[in-house]
Amino acid sequence: MTPRALFGLTLDELSIIAAELGLPTFAARQMADWLYAKRASSIEDMTNLPREARVQLASAYEIGRITPLTVEESADGTRKYLFPVGQGRAVETAWIPDKARVTLCVSTQIGCRWACQFCATGRSPFGGNLSAGEILSQMAGPSAGGRITNLVFMGMGEPLDSPEATLAAVRILTSAWGYGWSPSRVTVSTVGVLPGLKQLLEQARCHVALSLHSPFPEERARLMPAEKAYPLVSVLEVLRRSDAFGGQRRLMIEIVLLRGVNDSVRHAKETARLLQGLPCRVNLISYNPAPGLPFEASDRSTMEAYQSFLKSTGRVTTIRVSRGGDIAAACGLLARTRPDSKPSLPVL
Repeated sequence: MTPRALFGLTLDELSIIAAELGLPTFAARQMADWLYAKRASSIEDMTNLPREARVQLASAYEIGRITPLTVEESADGTRKYLFPVGQGRAVETAWIPDKARVTLCVSTQIGCRWACQFCATGRSPFGGNLSAGEILSQMAGPSAGGRITNLVFMGMGEPLDSPEATLAAVRILTSAWGYGWSPSRVTVSTVGVLPGLKQLLEQARCHVALSLHSPFPEERARLMPAEKAYPLVSVLEVLRRSDAFGGQRRLMIEIVLLRGVNDSVRHAKETARLLQGLPCRVNLISYNPAPGLPFEASDRSTMEAYQSFLKSTGRVTTIRVSRGGDIAAACGLLARTRPDSKPSLPVL
């Protein structure tokens, strides 16, 4: 029988295992401490568990943390890691340094089933959802290179297609028995999958990033098939009704600007109208052209005009600088779903 991975299990799940082994309740916290704070490499390392309990645990379980196969480094210092996720499949993760801030961009799916028309990930074959352990394993290689200050669920896939795994990963990241991070260090991005979004708003305190891209329903539906299943107006209404935002928790609206498609002042005006009364900030993102896709990046002056109009309405608006484009690690370019699809340097 294939051993089950302990890495990625919540305290409640570890408590069930402790009970099955006849261990006291506090043994679950001991296991969590070894898995997340101490980063144990084997069950045998869990030396404050009785020897017999470790033997029993090892008969059915393993640590199960995945390590990266390869890493590529950009001229700007960004790194892209490739992680195997079973059955010849893989996902990519981006490690992005920026002065004192180091952001890790993790994937939640193999490919993405929502197929946004401008995104290389959406053109990759969809291979399923990742488990909480597979999501958090993406910290394994990058964290060895230094401290990670922020983690964003903005890599391959839609995090809220699988809210149970995403929420479990967030819980482990932000709980005292897990990594003990502040929720303000974590951001979950979504195209607006409403069932998962409602769960996220109710069960977590991390930041939320909504991919908007066009304020016009028909155009957004052409760019983002998710509009047909979860109309933007319905998503914004759920966000407006929520009392989740305020204090340290933020809502970000993400807009990738495409030359001649969604970057006009008309788009900026309609975006401003749609966001009235919603406590949020807007991130304008320069498009990273992908092979085979018929889109180009908006020029800087056009992006600044869009930004200027939103700022004139009182909306905090930033232009996000892309990083890692030369190794296809920038926004919308993560696309490798097989370990052998592109050579890179092995992780030493």
